[in-house]
Amino acid sequence: MRGRRDLLLLASGLAVSVFGSAMTGIVLLLQAQPKGGLAVAAVLIAELVPVIVAAPVSGVLVDRLPNKRLLSSALVLQAGGVGLIILGLASLPVVLIGLVLVGFGASVANPTASALVPAVAGEEWSTRGYAWVATGRSFGTLVGVAVGGVLVGLLGAHGALLVDGLTYLVDAALVLTLRADRVPHQHKRRPRALDGWRFLRADPVLLTVVASLAVTIAGIVLINVADVFFVVDVLGGGAITIGLLQGCWMIGMLTGARVAARLRSVHALVTGLGVAGCTIGLASMIPAAVPFVLVNGACFLLGGISNAVQNVTQQGLVRLRTPEDQRGRVFAATGSLLNTANVSGTVAGGFVVGAIGPRWTFAVAGTAALLSGLAALVLRVRTRETAPVT
Repeated sequence: MRGRRDLLLLASGLAVSVFGSAMTGIVLLLQAQPKGGLAVAAVLIAELVPVIVAAPVSGVLVDRLPNKRLLSSALVLQAGGVGLIILGLASLPVVLIGLVLVGFGASVANPTASALVPAVAGEEWSTRGYAWVATGRSFGTLVGVAVGGVLVGLLGAHGALLVDGLTYLVDAALVLTLRADRVPHQHKRRPRALDGWRFLRADPVLLTVVASLAVTIAGIVLINVADVFFVVDVLGGGAITIGLLQGCWMIGMLTGARVAARLRSVHALVTGLGVAGCTIGLASMIPAAVPFVLVNGACFLLGGISNAVQNVTQQGLVRLRTPEDQRGRVFAATGSLLNTANVSGTVAGGFVVGAIGPRWTFAVAGTAALLSGLAALVLRVRTRETAPVT
């Protein structure tokens, strides 16, 4: 595989910035908690909304500008958003504005990184490249969850936020050292904001894949909301139990990324995505039926593996099914749909848990994920081996 150095730099930079983001999440949730549930929900959603709204414009930028500089600029914008949060930490409106800036940076950075991977790794090794990137993200999140709270306690809120801002700048500097770049060619016609959406709608494979993953993401978010209630009310645990279960999920994601790296064809990627949807559904349903900590830990490990496989296979399928000059727009449209599922699940989570309780929430979320995985497997049966679109 070519570009090992560049892939290592790209994955390492993402690991560093995701680690910083994990600390910021801890700080902001602690700051918002005394202000009530609406403040917590606003903090959770503020960064996601720009990713949804700005997707059409972000995709055009990715397909028109050199990706290395664009990604670095987006990371600097995210650092600026964190800087604004530091200056106005006591004011919730200022914090939300800062998170919106971070979200606008993410709306450009995420599809740019996805479109840049094939240029770095080579088309034939792209899935393995996505696995490297997913590993970097998962490792950064795992370390952030494991030691973030300790660092927040040692450095204080402002110190932790300052570290997060610096991690974005470190990531931006690492991106500029990449040898490879994706420089979009001159288009026969001007890229349009809705091209990515139109492409998804016209491709039944990608449309089914994205819809399947969106349902799974909504279910995972429901479980995230129900998790604390499930641990406390059903398992009789506390903070240590929550941390162990979340750690099992993140370790699973590290493993799952390496498993998905072996999948390269459309047929194999759709199969992997479908099987992962089924297994993440079962991993969510079993805790509802067998509420024991050890069983739940094994299920969270399996859920993390499945989650990573779905993420990597989805990116690999977008790469295979999309012409190179349109990937920025299609990746942006895909990210917008998946983040919409994330926001919808977050908003609905409180109502669902309150209405049916944490055990039934796990069961409902698992059933939805299982059915979406089966739908992807039905698509696999109908999908013949397809050559990459290059």
